[in-house]
Amino acid sequence: MKKLLSSLIQSGALATGLVCCGAHVLAQEPGFPPETSAPPPQPGPAGNHRGMMDPAQQLTEMTRRYDLSTDQQGQLKLILVNQQRQMRLLRQDSSLSPDEKKAKMLNILSDFISKTEVILNDDQKKQFEKDYQSMRERLQQRSQGGGPGGGGSPPQQ
Repeated sequence: MKKLLSSLIQSGALATGLVCCGAHVLAQEPGFPPETSAPPPQPGPAGNHRGMMDPAQQLTEMTRRYDLSTDQQGQLKLILVNQQRQMRLLRQDSSLSPDEKKAKMLNILSDFISKTEVILNDDQKKQFEKDYQSMRERLQQRSQGGGPGGGGSPPQQ
């Protein structure tokens, strides 16, 4: 039971990081242009948070990364816009505790992943899952102090 609780807490922390900077981190994957080629996204009227890319930027990066068709882009744009709206509302909801917000973020992320995977073909899905796993590992390393600027060692597997 203790191990399950620890796993759930860690998943919540990872979900928070993934949702807050998921596409931003994904954009740092090999195959994406380096971030220094353009200024970082600025928070704007759309409610961007912590340098998160807006849905159009996310869609551009995902189109490049996964070679999305026009039809896939249209479907994914709706998912990304909805995810951004849900996250904005969640951040503005002061009635929720941090733990409740983390749980809801995890649900939003899970929903995004499952809806995205339905749209992708098998090859795209493999790359998406590989990117997602890589992102999870980097965020987990950062949360344990092993990431850039952190003094800890990488997580033990």
